[in-house]
This record gives sequence, C-alpha cells and structure tokens, in this order.
Amino acid sequence: MTSEKVTDTAVTDTPEEGYERGLGSRQVQMIAIGGAIGVGLFLGAGANIAKAGPSLILMYALAGAIVFFIMRALGELLLYRPVSGSFAEYSREFLGPFFGYFTGWTYWLMWVVTGMAELTAAAIYVNYWFPAVPQWVTALVFLVILFGVNLISVKVFGELEFWFSMVKVTALIGMIVIGLGVLTFGFSSAGDTAAVSNLWEFDGFFPKGVGSSLMTLQGVMFAYLAVELVGVTAGESENPEKTLPKAINTLPWRIALFYVGALTVILCVVKWTEFAPGVSPFVEAFAKIGIPAGAGIVNFVVLTAALSSCNSGMYSTGRMLRNLADSGEAPAAFRKLSSTKTPAFGIAVSVAFMGIGVVLNYIVPEKAFGYVTSVATAAGIWTWLMILISHVLYRRAVVAGRLPASSFPAPGGSAFSWVAIVFLLFVTCLIAYDADSRVCLYVMAGWAAALGIGWAILKGRNPDVTARREPELEKIGG
Repeated sequence: MTSEKVTDTAVTDTPEEGYERGLGSRQVQMIAIGGAIGVGLFLGAGANIAKAGPSLILMYALAGAIVFFIMRALGELLLYRPVSGSFAEYSREFLGPFFGYFTGWTYWLMWVVTGMAELTAAAIYVNYWFPAVPQWVTALVFLVILFGVNLISVKVFGELEFWFSMVKVTALIGMIVIGLGVLTFGFSSAGDTAAVSNLWEFDGFFPKGVGSSLMTLQGVMFAYLAVELVGVTAGESENPEKTLPKAINTLPWRIALFYVGALTVILCVVKWTEFAPGVSPFVEAFAKIGIPAGAGIVNFVVLTAALSSCNSGMYSTGRMLRNLADSGEAPAAFRKLSSTKTPAFGIAVSVAFMGIGVVLNYIVPEKAFGYVTSVATAAGIWTWLMILISHVLYRRAVVAGRLPASSFPAPGGSAFSWVAIVFLLFVTCLIAYDADSRVCLYVMAGWAAALGIGWAILKGRNPDVTARREPELEKIGG
C-alpha cells in the first residue's frame, strides 16, 4: 500500500505536459528493446572484433552490466517523478539549473550526432545494393522521410519504431538459431570450420592483449547509447508505472541474448580474423555461411536498425528542446506543440543540424561514421553520469526524509550507481588515451565553453533562470 501511495503522489505532482499519452505497453517494450539493438552492434562491432578478437564478448557483457545499473537508477527516478525531459529535469532538481541546462543540451547534441551516424550507416548499407548512388544522396532521402514521420503523431512514431524493432529482434533471433544450427549440424560452407574452439584457438581469447580489449569499451558503450530512451517516453506512455519497470527489468536478458549471445554465436561460426572494420560482422557471417540472399537480408535488417535509431533521435531531440524552452534555457518557440501534439519546431531544427551528417557524407564519406560516433559517446557518457549522480543525491534525500521513496527502488540503493560512475570515468580516460577518439573530448570542451557562454547570457537577460521552478508546459487539446 505504501508504494501505491508514493506512486500516486509522484504521478499527481507531475505536471500535465500537453503531450498525447499515445505510447502503449507494446510500443514502449519494443522501443526499449530496439534501443538496445543499434548500429553500434551491427556495424561498429566489426572494427571492435578486429581490435579485440573474441574478448569483445566479455567487454559487451561488462558494459551491459553497467548499463543495467544506469537504467535501474533511472527507473527509480522515473517512478519518483515521470517527466518527458527526464535526464535534464533530474539534473536540474538535484544538481541545480546549470546542470539541467547543460545535460539537456548535451543530450540533444548526442542524438543529433547519433542521427548523423545512423544516416551514414544507412547510406553505407544501401551502397551494398546500389554502389553507384552517392552516400550523401541516400542519407538526405532518409532524413526527409523520417522527418515527415515524426511530424505526424507520437502514435505513428511508436508504431514505426515497434515494427523497426520487431524486424531487428526477429532477425537477430534467426541469426542465432541459424548459427547454432551450423555449429550443431555442420551444414553450409562454414560448417567445416565452425566450432566453439574458434573463441580461443587463434591466439587465445585475448589475441591483442587485455589492454587492446579494454580500448574497445568506448565503441562498446556507443553500441548501448539509446537504452535510456525509454526515459524520454515517460511523458507519453499510457501507464508509466507499469510499462517502465517492465521495460527496464527485461534489459539483462536483452543484453545477454542480443549482444553477448549473438556475438558468441557469430565468433564461433566464423573465426575472428576474418572480420574487418567498416563491414557488418552479421553480413560477413551470412556471406561465409553461404545462405542464398542471406547477406542481403541481413543488410536490410541492419539498414532497419540504423533508420530506427535515427527515428528515435528525431523523437527525443524535439522533446528535450521543449523541456529546455520551458525552463527558459532555449528559445520559447520550442515550447509550442503542433495540432498533432508533437514539438514540430524542435524536431525541424534538430533535423536541420542532422543534415550536417549529409554534408560529412559528401566531404569525407569514409570517415564520417568514426567522427560522429566518438562525439556521441562522449555526450552519452555525460548524460549517464548525470543520471547516476542525480540518483545518488535522490537516495540521500529519501534517506533523510526530504523526498518520498520511489515505487521502483534500485537494488543496493546507490552502491551500484557509484560502481557505474567509476566505470564511466575509466572509459573517459580510455577515450583520452586513444589518439583517434581523443578529438571528441576537444569537441566536448568547445561545446562546454559554448554552453557556458550561453548560460552567462541567459543569466544576464533573465536572472530567474537560475532558480529551480516547476515546469509550466502549455496544455494542448484538453
């Protein structure tokens, strides 16, 4: 009974944000599942296999455990106060207005550059079938189509994301089953060489050394970006008290099956030395198995994954800009909802910035993916750190009796949040050590300086912006 009371209080105190609660349990579950299966796995894993060999499986498992700690921390906050701009709102409440401002804009940046990465990946996949079509043309076409989908309504977004995720999940399960069949019965052209011993026979489980394996963690963490998207859906979920805990609690088996399981099967079927950067290991594996049209089918699936993530990016950026505008930290125009209850102006501006990815595909098509993924990872790490620190401070407030307890407490209180904080700081050090990815820290330093200047201007124009206040979002459509 106590937990019900707390939940009711939290939900009652949450302001009406004007959004349509059009995301049902089925869609929230698939958005959560789809968020854990993206282009970082389908495309980025190829480069990481070349760097770490079979030990990449362990890196995905380790990072997956940390991501679960992050999501349980977020889950406790979401059931304390479910709001659409969750990360920024919790940073604003527990760390102060500047951190809410910084986190909101940085999460927006993360999704803009992730959208660039997904458009780049989608263009690479289409190039598999139509090598004569320039990457930038394909990227532009997809950008325009997804923009149109996001303007219609949250229900259309949710439905499209449901089917995108369904394709990814079905295909991954199919790949795992076929791979297990090859290992068990030895059929296909890969049957003679497929064996579990492929995990250690070629220079061991850590063929490039433990240090090289750890260096892949930055790429692995990029693969997990977007699992927190379920938090952004809180303001538009039909029943967040039930759907959000269920979506978060299913994360461990999703990671175990879709990341650890799929990679284990693939690296048993095809020895790790045959994978190369820039090529999807899933496409490569099916080509080796020799299933007719198999590689083409998988290429379609990974194209779906890229478009799914870009679709999610457009969704989340518009919501985050609206939350910032409501707090006086972005132009007021971003607060307005369209007649279909979508933050259309915020989405349009975000899409315009994602268009930079189209330009990158025109100028440096071979390097575009690497550039934007490193920046997205750095921005994502900041967002995760803010979730964890907000959770630690929230737990302190609960223990002190200043705030009501959440109906979905994280196991171990804030202990695992501290473990995750240390881990994310370690990954940041790895990024700083790697000359290729270090550039993203320079970009983030420039971004921080720009936001600092913006904050100073905001304070000068409106000193009230530094005061914590409850959101007063406009109500649309009753």
